[in-house]
Amino acid sequence: MTTNAIKFGTDGWRGRIAEDYTFSSVRRCAHGFAQYLLNTEGANNKVVVGYDQRFGSENFAAAAAEVLAAHGFQVLLTDGASPTPTISYATVHNEAVGAINITASHNPSSDNGFKVRDRHGGAVDPQGLKQIESEIPASEDNVPRLPIEEAVEQNKVTYFDPSPTYIEQIKRLIDVEPIRKAGLTVLVDAMWGNGSGWFTKLLSGDKTKVIEIHNHRNPIFPEMIRPEPIPPNINVGLAATKEHNADVLLITDGDADRVGMGDENGEFIDQLRVYGLLALHMLEILGKRGPIVKTLSTTSMLNKLGKIYDVPVYETGVGFKYVAPKMLEVNALIGGEESGGYAFQDHVPERDGILAGLFLLDMIVRLERKPSELIDLLFEKVGAHFYDRIDTCLPEDERESIKARVQQASPEKIAGLKVVDINTHDGYKYNLEDGGWLLIRFSGTEPIIRVYCETTQAELVNPILQEGLRIAGIE
Repeated sequence: MTTNAIKFGTDGWRGRIAEDYTFSSVRRCAHGFAQYLLNTEGANNKVVVGYDQRFGSENFAAAAAEVLAAHGFQVLLTDGASPTPTISYATVHNEAVGAINITASHNPSSDNGFKVRDRHGGAVDPQGLKQIESEIPASEDNVPRLPIEEAVEQNKVTYFDPSPTYIEQIKRLIDVEPIRKAGLTVLVDAMWGNGSGWFTKLLSGDKTKVIEIHNHRNPIFPEMIRPEPIPPNINVGLAATKEHNADVLLITDGDADRVGMGDENGEFIDQLRVYGLLALHMLEILGKRGPIVKTLSTTSMLNKLGKIYDVPVYETGVGFKYVAPKMLEVNALIGGEESGGYAFQDHVPERDGILAGLFLLDMIVRLERKPSELIDLLFEKVGAHFYDRIDTCLPEDERESIKARVQQASPEKIAGLKVVDINTHDGYKYNLEDGGWLLIRFSGTEPIIRVYCETTQAELVNPILQEGLRIAGIE
């Protein structure tokens, strides 16, 4: 039986559970990845398989492991739901040639996903993804499988806990003791996901207190639309920050590869400002130097920091399939994107919401400043920046007409600001005379059109966004 073609987007493939995301489709994806690895890395190698806390994820992971084992790989299957960064680090630590991660990250509860990683623990580059797609069969009729019980009995699948070696790596990258001793009250919103328990595990035992909410498995994600660390999904966490008189709110998304932040007043600190803080922490407080990698949808504050500290800044398309290869190429100090994912030098070229959260706490402790005061410090360096984004569901039958409309648009001004150039590398980015920008982009993982903007003038945020909607014809 022939089924729908599977296409990998910005970060793997995602679909609606039981509709297009089925055991059959997962096995087909696993077969495509296995064939790709056989072609690029050879046989008899290790592959890591992990998963999140969504509905059925452990069963889908077992299905993928069965296919890999049947292709002759030695499969290391996590013994429980595990944060994406632990899976990526386990790939490197165990000298595996790649990894499969069953997760839909921040998507709604109806979805699940299939991410692939290379031997570096980072996203497979666009060319590699095309090769994987080309190996995915139209049906599962000829996809080999070795039942999980037999695979375990034959030592072709081994269950393992990725946590201990990941914790050792974290402690090499950051000294958590000053944070543990600082006496902070840290509120953590785990968004019903894989970040549950991690900050408690790493920071408990001294004066700092960690309070967790949404910290057990609930695949319908109550009190939020989806486990994405932006408003309104984090409104309960922001309110709890004030209720508990916490010093800071940290939010990890469904698979804990992204981090969000709220200040001591229960106000959200957007992900562009968080990236600015992390880069400032690396360059100013830790005194490190190295290239910065950013997607075109994230903050121009990084370009200003690059000039101040004399480090190069590289801009890529949206997604870690672009960021990870560039980080490896230039040995980047930090890499990141607008969605709240940040990666760090001497680690894996993969988003790590846990490590990013610890670096933010480290900055608070070292400078003895509240989160809102850190933003003041950042703006002293680069000036104030304001950002927002509007996501709109995109009917599939309108996608091409909207794309054509945007492609034909050539505005000379947006919200009264002159357009100095248009970047069409990944979407349509209009760079403005004040150093701000408007970006119109079609999501690579969901049927959504995103309109983003960053500006140095707070009163222009909404006019710029509305102009973007008008250009797309979806006012």
